[in-house]
Amino acid sequence: MVRSQRRWARQALRPSSPTAADLTAFRGSSPRFDWTGRITKQGDSTVRKLLYEAANSILTRTKQSFALKSWALKIAKRRGLRKARVALARRLAVIMHAMLRDGTLFEA
Repeated sequence: MVRSQRRWARQALRPSSPTAADLTAFRGSSPRFDWTGRITKQGDSTVRKLLYEAANSILTRTKQSFALKSWALKIAKRRGLRKARVALARRLAVIMHAMLRDGTLFEA
């Protein structure tokens, strides 16, 4: 009973318009992480184009099925082929960066 009274008191003291903290929580970001939900166009444009082309060939040209392709096809079914290509290109970039960082070989 006391909790509900405290909750009601806090809500009664709140301003009618949302505060900055409310909007930040609604947006899903915080002062530490500001995520806008888009992939930037920064970096080398040639590398971006090649990653996109590699993702496109994986999705449209390869006949065999493997984990990356099936993951991207699930995204394509939900969100469309263009977004799936960008997501797969990003995943390829993350994999290649990890390979370069650790010095490991790719195993499909």
